[in-house]
Amino acid sequence: MSSKSVFVSNPLLNLSSPSKKHYLCNFKTPIVAIATGKKPTSVSTAAVAAVPETNTKTKMNLGFKSLLDTFRIDVQKAEGRPLNVPLIAPFTIATSKLVNVENVAIRVELNNGCVGWGETPILPFVTAEDQSTALAKAAEVCEFLRLSKPMRLNFLLNEIQQLLPGHQFASVRAGLEMALIDAVATSIGAPLWRLFGGASNTITTDITIPICSPDEAAKLASKYRKQGFSTLKLKVGKNLNTDIEVLKAIRVAHPECSFILDANEGYTSSEAIKVLDKLHEMGVTPILFEQPVHRDDWEGLGHVTQVAKQNYGISVAADESCRSLVDVEKIIEGNLADVINIKLAKIGVLGAIEIIELARKSGLDLMIGGMVETRLAMGFSGHLAAGLGCFKFIDLDTPLLLSEDPVAEGYEVSGAVYKFTNARGHGGFLPWDSIAW
Repeated sequence: MSSKSVFVSNPLLNLSSPSKKHYLCNFKTPIVAIATGKKPTSVSTAAVAAVPETNTKTKMNLGFKSLLDTFRIDVQKAEGRPLNVPLIAPFTIATSKLVNVENVAIRVELNNGCVGWGETPILPFVTAEDQSTALAKAAEVCEFLRLSKPMRLNFLLNEIQQLLPGHQFASVRAGLEMALIDAVATSIGAPLWRLFGGASNTITTDITIPICSPDEAAKLASKYRKQGFSTLKLKVGKNLNTDIEVLKAIRVAHPECSFILDANEGYTSSEAIKVLDKLHEMGVTPILFEQPVHRDDWEGLGHVTQVAKQNYGISVAADESCRSLVDVEKIIEGNLADVINIKLAKIGVLGAIEIIELARKSGLDLMIGGMVETRLAMGFSGHLAAGLGCFKFIDLDTPLLLSEDPVAEGYEVSGAVYKFTNARGHGGFLPWDSIAW
């Protein structure tokens, strides 16, 4: 296929001359106009400056929304490849067990030479896609991107939503949206966390202990205590009595930790309440109880939420029960949960932003999490969380559970703290030629 000659332009910058088609990737610092929505009078070096630190989230968030409406995007190359990484230990939850990460990496290159990266995570029984399906659907949309005429970013993302509708292909859609948004942020010289609001450039994550024996859980809790993790997320829901024993072992190994229970749909409502009763007898109060019942058990979810809040002051989060804006509206209307867990692989980037806005207006707290992902997808989610600054619970730990890190550069890790630099876009990338295909 021959190279496209039409350039990428951004009306906010008034740079529409074909002779300047590569200008965006030459700038090494973010441009104030993109984050504030103000149009500069010229493109001199005086117009190029770092976006100032700010807590004015609404104003700064206009940066991303302005780009949706104004950035004209022209895809030169797009491709998806398998992204296979072994785990340090099997990752077991109530509904599945994972030994190796078998995701899909997405690489998009614009006509201006800028590259964006995305990741489609695959978690059996949670994501609708398996790896082969995800690769096939990614290939279809990548071909569409390569053949498409230049169009504004919002139009292109809407086309992708039509090609990959609903929950069935949400994980593939998320990977492609990540890659395109990353490429655009790289084009304008802005890190994603600034583009999404600039509230902060750091986040602090919890870390997950999968379903395992009490002895194994105690060893992990002790390890994470030494590494500086103050919040542990414990996977439960497979065996009620074993879950209680594991909780006791963790409390001995890391007595001062806060912890989140995540049942991944594994309990009935009566079992979930029994767990809370047992914990109360032990003098233990989790800071959150995530998805205690099956995703379609709306009555059970509401019942556990009511009992947990009234009897023990514990918040309940909807995760698997929240896979669309309609689900969130149902949760709000019925007071079925206190917290919404945002995962890009469930709803895509644009879907996540829409749900975040609705949840905040409705007074629900927010959590951000992921499937089992590398620092590509986790980095994007982390940038979003840091930039918006509105998440009460942050669960972006799975790259720490991998035996290898395939991602070069990107965010900096210090124990539980992730720091996002001023590198353009996501800041991380894959050595593409070394990824098997």
